[in-house]
Amino acid sequence: MRITLIGKAAFLFVVLVVSTALSCAQTVKGSAKNLPRPDLAVDYSYVHSNAPVGGCGCFNLNGGSSAFAWPIGASRFALVGDITAARAGGISSSKYSLTLSTYTAGVRYLLPFNIGPLQPFGQALVGVAHSSGSLVQGQYSPASNAAAAFAANVGGGLDLHASRRFSLRLVEADYLATGVNNGSNNHQNNLRISSGVVVHF
Repeated sequence: MRITLIGKAAFLFVVLVVSTALSCAQTVKGSAKNLPRPDLAVDYSYVHSNAPVGGCGCFNLNGGSSAFAWPIGASRFALVGDITAARAGGISSSKYSLTLSTYTAGVRYLLPFNIGPLQPFGQALVGVAHSSGSLVQGQYSPASNAAAAFAANVGGGLDLHASRRFSLRLVEADYLATGVNNGSNNHQNNLRISSGVVVHF
């Protein structure tokens, strides 16, 4: 009789332990599924620049960008590294050319008011800009820092989750400031618009 009671108690204890373990495992699995994951974005980028001194002197560059985001724990923040390269030819009547590359890093924040599969985000990054081409080598020969000038990238975007592994970056808009010497104010205001694919790891 006593052995039967002990056996029943042991059985109930085992059932309780197993049930608790399974419950905890499911909770951890669910939590891990919802945790932010590292991702890599590959985008087409359009850059609107006003590099020439005096007035707007605006021109457009086309190229691509890639950004890698690493989540900070289980928060909505992530560390981001961004590389962009864009080129323009036929700038002004003199047909100058320019290749602008930026290498920036900073922080991204996923806004909490996501709507269904849509996820908005904002970010702020700083780093360096590299310029080459006849625009900086010819017209703006004072651009002694063209190989490594200051760059800052502030903006945000909107992703559409297509699956657990992939998202579409519907749009990303950034104010891209560069500080290449131009013999005047040594400052350029650029607008970067990007769109592409995001891979989640």
